[in-house]
Amino acid sequence: MVISQAGQSESAQRYPVVCIDGPSGAGKGTVTWRLAKALGYQLLDSGALYRIVGLKAHEAGLLDTDEAIDENALLTLTQSLHIEFEPNQRSGRVDIIVNGEGVGEQVRNETVGGYASKIAIYPQVRQALLKLQQDMATRSGLVADGRDMGTVVFPDADVKVFLTASAEARAQRRVTQLMDAGQTADFDEILATIKARDERDENREAAPSKPATDALVIDSSALDANSVYEQVKAYCQSQGICFNTQ
Repeated sequence: MVISQAGQSESAQRYPVVCIDGPSGAGKGTVTWRLAKALGYQLLDSGALYRIVGLKAHEAGLLDTDEAIDENALLTLTQSLHIEFEPNQRSGRVDIIVNGEGVGEQVRNETVGGYASKIAIYPQVRQALLKLQQDMATRSGLVADGRDMGTVVFPDADVKVFLTASAEARAQRRVTQLMDAGQTADFDEILATIKARDERDENREAAPSKPATDALVIDSSALDANSVYEQVKAYCQSQGICFNTQ
């Protein structure tokens, strides 16, 4: 699946959309992957889009300043990116390719998550990515993972779910992920990063992270991934989403 500035349709058929919103580490990625696979829908990792822009902005030196970021330069960079999401059945994850280069591992680290939060406050950047995301719903059914999918990007989505969890639970999950990958992890440092990101995401003027008024809110702090998935699946079915595979 390719996301680019070219070839976007102005009007097309509307397919079912399922939105899974919430903070990083609440379990959105796992649920989104399983739903997309079970339904045969496309998957949109909107957080990856912002992480990609954040990574490329850092590489271009746009974030290495004590002054305000040049929003016009950030917009130009955003519009130049050719992004591909390729489902990887073996790993159960989505491979991310930007301008022909695989960036999945870079995009998923904590530092780049901080870059994403910094650039996500700029309305022009959000607008540049908005149409790219909305266009995906004109191609096939879509499961969208993000922070403002149900409030801004797809306000008329068929299903809206907001997954949350305590900062401590999310930090512990991240520590476990890093250690399982053979990397070092400092719980206190990761917790501080998560809290700072939450503060930025929840209080930014442009599309703050919050549940849609009609979203099902699930606190996953004490739940395993399968329990969360089964709750979300049951809710999707109650809203008329048909699962053709198990």
